[in-house]
Amino acid sequence: MIITKPTLLVNEKIARTNIRTMAQKAKKAGVLFRPHMKTHQSAEVGAWYKEEGVDKITVSSVDMAIYFAKHGFDDITIAFPYNWLEASQIEALAQKVKLNVLIESAESLEHLATHVRTKLNYFIKVDIGTRRTGINPNNPKLIHSLAKSTNPDHQLVGLLGHAGHSYQTMDKKKAQKILKESQKAFVKVVAELGRTDLIISYGDTPTCSLLDDFPGINEIRPGNFVFYDLMQYGFGSCEFKDIAVCMACPVVAIHHNRKEIVVYGGSVHFSKDHINVGGKRNYGLVVNLDESGWEPSDNSYMSKLSQEHGIISASKEFLNSVKVGDVLGVIPIHSCLTADVNGYFYTLDGQFIPMREKR
Repeated sequence: MIITKPTLLVNEKIARTNIRTMAQKAKKAGVLFRPHMKTHQSAEVGAWYKEEGVDKITVSSVDMAIYFAKHGFDDITIAFPYNWLEASQIEALAQKVKLNVLIESAESLEHLATHVRTKLNYFIKVDIGTRRTGINPNNPKLIHSLAKSTNPDHQLVGLLGHAGHSYQTMDKKKAQKILKESQKAFVKVVAELGRTDLIISYGDTPTCSLLDDFPGINEIRPGNFVFYDLMQYGFGSCEFKDIAVCMACPVVAIHHNRKEIVVYGGSVHFSKDHINVGGKRNYGLVVNLDESGWEPSDNSYMSKLSQEHGIISASKEFLNSVKVGDVLGVIPIHSCLTADVNGYFYTLDGQFIPMREKR
């Protein structure tokens, strides 16, 4: 495969293994596996899930739901609060597939009831600790206002929470604590509603990767696990061998006096997500590329990003091993955003994998 510009590479074997591992974990734990598709946003990768028996998915937008519906998925949860301004698109989609939407206010529930006339299901979004969206489980008045829609075709089927606060340095003990706290939040809402038939849907890559059992949970919705990334590796969610994505970047300049390598690959290819290592910003880890994938090199890393430029801070040894015209691999910090800004990727054998086109 000839690389001439920033190119996002995916190791299909690793990605398929990650999918299979999570699907088998869910089956063994006795929970429904409804993976989030926002990381790859690709029908081709979606087919890899189907081969593992996955037929229910999570997405983060109405447009993404429409895309995957067109590619054969007919049981979809939009894990983003109901957007009043997309009511007509939601109604059209709900006429074609089994659709679940998220509600977290009485006003939104009533708007949904009066503006989307077709049959659909809804989940109550519960704040289980992230403090981003979701109802407070200690607010009984709000909980009861969401218990039943005025539209008989709209059914409450479950409670949904995202443990975004698990995105930190993590181990199994911490993951168990977050899951336990999340369960308490769900239990409070269930008790207020007096409903034991509700789906309890829980999702995040760190805890779903580290834990094997999910007591009190009916459904898990991890997404980033399909590719993982440097952030997840730093959290302890995965091993380095589980990372399935790498950006290939041409070397365009070398500054020996500053111990810096300039590559073609900037924020428009990686996004500007970073982690702090030793008080320094790290936008990606440099690796050695070969036909079978990539291996860690040394401690060289991407220290600066502008729109098209990436600046790599390199050791003297690594600097001397590189020349202009070489192609370096960089493990991205956040694979979801890196994939999103690129819009496509290639497998190691050169297969082009398109992602959904944005409108």
